[in-house]
Amino acid sequence: MQKIESVEQYKEIIQSGKHIMMFSADWCPDCRFIDPVLPEIIENHQDYQFYYVDRDKFIDLCVELNIFGIPSFVAYRNGEETGRYVNKERKTKEQIEEFIKNLPA
Repeated sequence: MQKIESVEQYKEIIQSGKHIMMFSADWCPDCRFIDPVLPEIIENHQDYQFYYVDRDKFIDLCVELNIFGIPSFVAYRNGEETGRYVNKERKTKEQIEEFIKNLPA
């Protein structure tokens, strides 16, 4: 999973294609909980490109997007947000898969 390096990069990437942005932080135990299953989730959903957004590095972006809990996921298609799974709870592989499955085609 590629890491977002700047707000400009984030805003440019989401403009074309299908993307899922994972907002996370290195210190977050609930984020580390899903690390082992992320490769399988990414493999199961190759129609999306996945990116890691460091919440601490991009706190202003998180505030702008109303993302206050991590791990959280925001999906985009051609610049438009198509779904979000944003809360402060630990997420399971099944919950993340269900979120992605229910995104508009």
